[in-house]
Amino acid sequence: MKNTYLTSYLPLFSILLFSLTFSVYGVGVFVDVFKKIGVYPGMREFLSDIQLKLAILILLMVAFFMVFAALKLIAETINGVSMLFFATDSDGQLYNLVRTGSMIYFIGGLVSVVSLKSFIGLFIIFALSSLAYFIYFVYKISPSLSKWGIFGVVSLQVFSWSSLFLTIFFVFLKLYNGVMASLPIMSKVKL
Repeated sequence: MKNTYLTSYLPLFSILLFSLTFSVYGVGVFVDVFKKIGVYPGMREFLSDIQLKLAILILLMVAFFMVFAALKLIAETINGVSMLFFATDSDGQLYNLVRTGSMIYFIGGLVSVVSLKSFIGLFIIFALSSLAYFIYFVYKISPSLSKWGIFGVVSLQVFSWSSLFLTIFFVFLKLYNGVMASLPIMSKVKL
């Protein structure tokens, strides 16, 4: 007997694994930044080295957990909307077929432990896990889709994710340019 809820805990563990690996990398980055700007010795007066690193790790884990949980929520919404518009299944059987794809992210989270010292490696592992899940998603729902339905699902996914990431990129770019323009040193330099 196969239980459909057997893998229901995997998204939580995947988010925790990716949050932990990105946070462990982030602790090293933040400690280096704090040392360069001279804040680290002052922080060491209140906390030991281990306590300080643990506090940074916990704060980063909370932040990364929120980011990955939000990405999962957005992905579930986009997947549901794409199945609503393009799939012929109205009983939810396709949704149950796709749920086992959470194993891909769980395996990706386990593999990301290997790349704790490289942000690029962590990002590549997450991106490859996302690509593998996308291919798995399209493969699983393709029997109930026409050729135009598959094109519609892929187009909706690509448009939604690229719009989201481009919007975030341009907001950060605008914020960065605003901060740089407000610095007194940058106003004297003509580029």
